[in-house]
Amino acid sequence: MVKKTSMKDIAQDVGVSIALVSYVLNNQKENRISKEVAIKIREAARRLNYQPNQIAKSLKTNKTYTLGLIVADISNPFSSSLARIIENEADKFNYTVLFGSSDENPQRLQKLIDTLLNRQVDGLIIAAPEGSEAQLTALQQRIPFVLIDRYFPNLSTNYVALDNYKSIYTGVQHLVDSGYRRIGLISFATDLFHVSERKRGYRAALKDNQITISKAWINELGQATYTGEMAKSIQELLSGKQPVNAILFASNALALHGLKQLNALGVSVPDDVAVLSFDEAEAYDLFHTPVTCIRQPLADMGQMATRLLIDIIQKNNRTTQVNLDAELIIRASTRPVQTLATAD
Repeated sequence: MVKKTSMKDIAQDVGVSIALVSYVLNNQKENRISKEVAIKIREAARRLNYQPNQIAKSLKTNKTYTLGLIVADISNPFSSSLARIIENEADKFNYTVLFGSSDENPQRLQKLIDTLLNRQVDGLIIAAPEGSEAQLTALQQRIPFVLIDRYFPNLSTNYVALDNYKSIYTGVQHLVDSGYRRIGLISFATDLFHVSERKRGYRAALKDNQITISKAWINELGQATYTGEMAKSIQELLSGKQPVNAILFASNALALHGLKQLNALGVSVPDDVAVLSFDEAEAYDLFHTPVTCIRQPLADMGQMATRLLIDIIQKNNRTTQVNLDAELIIRASTRPVQTLATAD
């Protein structure tokens, strides 16, 4: 077994006291000692492959320099991209991030919270599932945390999220301006606030354009069953007395499966139906028509949430709540109706 290098080994190598080695390696001010001695100590530490005892350091500082991140599903492109951004941002401040997926389940969320607290993380970033308000209220007494992407308006918590109402409203207005007036919505059947805001924005945009909404235009699918329900949902929207000529998918997961089913059904986009997706994914590039999407500012969201949490950990700041703007990326899947008619 290879012996681990200690501060005593470094002290003997350089010919100084252990206290002086600790003084230098713990990044304290070196104005009391010569720069030459400090350089020798650091060079010896590198040469002898010295690794600090993080457990001992944590006991001394009461910090582990680790953060916990709980997302809905790490396999989802949105979640995985956000996790990478948070990991990179935390690294700038010498923090390590531990990950977990709640699978939109409050019980699994609680299990992850307990596990991360047992790992002595300094704070949490959470994409909270539906029905987790009580858990978050209790958590406020235990550890600093920041909600990301989702939040609960009745809870006074730190969060960084999107202005979902405004984002969807802008997207629907684009469809109306492009000549589409029978606009279908495929969303999730959930009371999560951010999803409800997307539905509210959809309804408001149509109402403000004097478009009467048909109940048949709105399909809400189960979060655990939407992949099997997607084909039927699309067929319903494209048939009946008022078939839609545009479909808005309320998430990238819905859009990915929706595009797959449109392709399988032989539906041409945008000739048969226009498509607008909330959020984007690299897989859209595989679809034959470039997809118009509402792009979330993932980099800003992840970086701001990370910096906010670290700031709270270090300074115990007051509650901060941020709603970011999205960007509408217009591509061929929502080509104006007049253009389509001309092409025909």
